[in-house]
Amino acid sequence: MILFPAIDLKDGQCVRLKLGDMEQATVYNPDPGAQAKAFEDQGFEWLHVVDLNGAFAGETVNGAAVDAILKATRNPVQLGGGIRTLDHIENWLSRGLARVILGTVAVRDPALVIEACRKFPGKVAVGIDAKGGKVAVDGWAEASELGVIELAKKFEGAGVSAIIYTDIDRDGILAGINWASTLELADAVSIPVIASGGLAAMDDIRRMLEPDAVKLEGAISGRALYDGRIDPAEALALIRSAKGKAA
Repeated sequence: MILFPAIDLKDGQCVRLKLGDMEQATVYNPDPGAQAKAFEDQGFEWLHVVDLNGAFAGETVNGAAVDAILKATRNPVQLGGGIRTLDHIENWLSRGLARVILGTVAVRDPALVIEACRKFPGKVAVGIDAKGGKVAVDGWAEASELGVIELAKKFEGAGVSAIIYTDIDRDGILAGINWASTLELADAVSIPVIASGGLAAMDDIRRMLEPDAVKLEGAISGRALYDGRIDPAEALALIRSAKGKAA
């Protein structure tokens, strides 16, 4: 079980959005590299990064900030937002990313995702962002008619390393993870699922360590870490303790 701290990038700064609205952004750190190092120093072992401007633009916008993050931390980094082509994927992996997250292109060109998994084994995750149970694309600006599980099943057996599932209706408002839909997805596919959107308090950390949730690869936390609602040392100690008991 991995707790992924999140760095969302808007205009080169580390921000959090409310309900995916770019107009409701709170700046938490103007130096994303320093934030990445701070998370590493706190004991986190992975980093989740999203290029918010890139998600809307369909191409990398905050590349310099991502490069600064990669330079500042030794932790593996996964990046989503605006990665839409095989060239985009190859470029980012060559710059040191542990894995790329494909979202909009997973809806519009599933074959590209499957090809990417073949070319870059273990390096490709799929981001499924849902609003009202339907998959959203283009930085959450547009809703599709595609259901979450319907999309996820397209990639069974393709070699996708993880599915990052975000409930947009809960993202950035500290409402708690949508455990019902997240666990339903995890039950429906063999691909590891990472929960995202709404992780609010230590109770959510305890919930993700319950027996029915251990199938998850982990969860992503943003605002709750920045606001101090989740204590990194306490959360990571809980996770280590649960791993020790499982072993």
